Amino acid sequence: MKITRNSRMLAGGAITIVLATVMSSCAPQPEDAPAADDYYSQQVEWTECGESLTCTTVAVPTDWSNLEGESVSLSLVRHSPPSGESQGALFVNPGGPGGSGVAFVRDGVMNAVDETLAAAYDIIGFDPRGVGESTPVTCTDDASELDSFLYGIIPGVRGSEEWLNAKKATAQEFIDGCEKYTGELLQHLDTLSVAKDLDVMRAVVGGEKLNYLGYSYGTFIGMVYAQEFPQNVGYMVLDGAVDPSAEGVESPGQAAGFEMALGNWIEWCLEQTDCPLSGTPEEVAAQIATMLADLDENPLPASDGRLVGGDTFASGITSALYSPDTWPDLSELFRGYLAGDVDPAISLADWYNGRNDDGTYNSNDTEAFLAIGCADTPATEESTWAESAQMIIEAAPVLGPYFTYVDVLCSLWP
Repeated sequence: MKITRNSRMLAGGAITIVLATVMSSCAPQPEDAPAADDYYSQQVEWTECGESLTCTTVAVPTDWSNLEGESVSLSLVRHSPPSGESQGALFVNPGGPGGSGVAFVRDGVMNAVDETLAAAYDIIGFDPRGVGESTPVTCTDDASELDSFLYGIIPGVRGSEEWLNAKKATAQEFIDGCEKYTGELLQHLDTLSVAKDLDVMRAVVGGEKLNYLGYSYGTFIGMVYAQEFPQNVGYMVLDGAVDPSAEGVESPGQAAGFEMALGNWIEWCLEQTDCPLSGTPEEVAAQIATMLADLDENPLPASDGRLVGGDTFASGITSALYSPDTWPDLSELFRGYLAGDVDPAISLADWYNGRNDDGTYNSNDTEAFLAIGCADTPATEESTWAESAQMIIEAAPVLGPYFTYVDVLCSLWP
């Protein structure tokens, strides 16, 4: 399956699938039923954790094929209808992968559902295994190490042997940290395990049937759940469905989507009186490609001393393409660059990566995104990387180069 980050926000024409099911089939039962019963029959206690909010945790096995082994803890938050009368539980997931369902609901239930649903159902946000306040994926013990991985300059010409060797070394160092600090859980972050976890949560806090609303990657969780537990599906809404048959962590389609969004920004910017770029749309696109190439060769320092190369600059650009609301920020990025100031670019990249002004990170979104993505993505052969890169560049000439060779990490994944 192709994993794309936050595609719900980028896709203007999101696909919505609604399953109001009464499906029944010879669905698989939990492995080793007696041991699974211990998880399915656990008792949980909800405690107040905000206005109309209660929180709890649910235990699930780290390895679903070894129910007698260690367990992990899943964090849940519940928003109850103000009237006190509920038609049942509705589980929600914001996507990612790596997105926190707990934060999604806790930070404002209207982020997740509309007023009608909030008034009728207990809205339950959960952090999947490896994410947020559940037992997390951890790949570094110092924020500077994550800085190095996310913002470091890879030496050499993109795609060259020197560059690939350096990229592999960087990826392996990151993976070594994930293995060291996460342990056994790192081997069990696949979405099938998440779907099995969700069935335990349904039984423990939800009821006989699962009502579920998933966005972006959350739609894949819903698809897998419906396949594994069709007899337990109640109402299911999948908004911005991902393609479960696509391969690779990214794809030409993903890059082309951002390229199209960049084209939309260019047209909008040229209509403004203060657009920092000028010319035809094609000329502006070429100017941006030149900026990226120049930064590949000669990174510029931000005011905090970090170097901004093409990758970080591209991250800044793409982070502002998810919504027209942030298009003015993209204008500031280019205005800053033309004045020799890359702070706007790195600020946007920081926002995308969840990096705070003090250098800390506000969640493990990045680590979870990569770990879950690689757990679900078959490793590709190195011999295919150059051809895949060329396909991506053809689909997205400006931004495409910065979507290439992302399979390096998953190819080394344990």
